[in-house]
Amino acid sequence: MARHDAFEVSESFRFIGRTFAEYRRLFGLERDALAGAAVLDCPGGPSSFTAVAARVADRTVAVDPVYGTPLADLAPVCRDAVERTVEQLRASPEQFVWTAYSDPADRGRYLRAAAERFLADYTRRPGRYLRAALPALPLATDSVDLALCGHLLFLYDDRLDAAFHADALCELARVARREVRVFPLHALDGDPSALVGPTSERLRDRGLAVERRPVDYEFQPGATEMLVVSDVAGFAGA
Repeated sequence: MARHDAFEVSESFRFIGRTFAEYRRLFGLERDALAGAAVLDCPGGPSSFTAVAARVADRTVAVDPVYGTPLADLAPVCRDAVERTVEQLRASPEQFVWTAYSDPADRGRYLRAAAERFLADYTRRPGRYLRAALPALPLATDSVDLALCGHLLFLYDDRLDAAFHADALCELARVARREVRVFPLHALDGDPSALVGPTSERLRDRGLAVERRPVDYEFQPGATEMLVVSDVAGFAGA
C-alpha cells in the first residue's frame, strides 16, 4: 500500500496524548475486557494508554511516525504541544464542553500526565513503540484483538482525503481479529466529518460490519460516538 504524503507532514498533526482513563471513556473500554488481549493504539502519540494497559492486556503496542525519535528530542516536543494546546483552549473555551475537564488548566494536567507516563515507558520499553504510519503497518494479519485509532481519522479530514481514510481503516481491520474502534467522528472545525458515511459504505462493500456506538465522553460539542468496525477476522486488507 502506498503511503500518503499528507500524513508524512508531521507538523500538520499535534503530538498530544490521552491517559488510560480517558481512553476507557473515548472507546467504551471495560478494564476486564482488556485482560489477556492484544491491543494496538494507532497512532499512539504521547498517550499513556499502552503503558498502563500493559498491566492488564497480554500484549500492547503503539504505532506512530514520531516514534524512534531520541528522548532528549521528543520530550520538548511533548511539552511544547501541551502548552500550545492549553493556550488555544484558554483563547476559545466556549468551543468545548467542560464536563470531562473543569477548565483548560485541568485539561493541561491530563495532557501532561499522559506525556510523562508515556515518556517513562518509551524509555524503559521501547519495543512497545513502533515507528510507522497508516495506511501501512508493520504488523501481521490478525495479530491484535483490538485496534484503537483516536484523534486522527475524521478529525483531520481537511488534510487526509477519502482514499486515506478507507485505506487506513482497511489496514487496521487487517491487523485486528475482533474490532477496530475510531474516535471522534467530528472534524477539527467541530462539525461531523463528511467522510464518515462514504468511508463506512466502502468498508461495508468489502464485507466489514460498521456501526456507530455512543461513548461516555464529550469535549467537542456533539462528538459522543465512536465508529466500530467488526467482522474483521481474516480480512486481507485493501
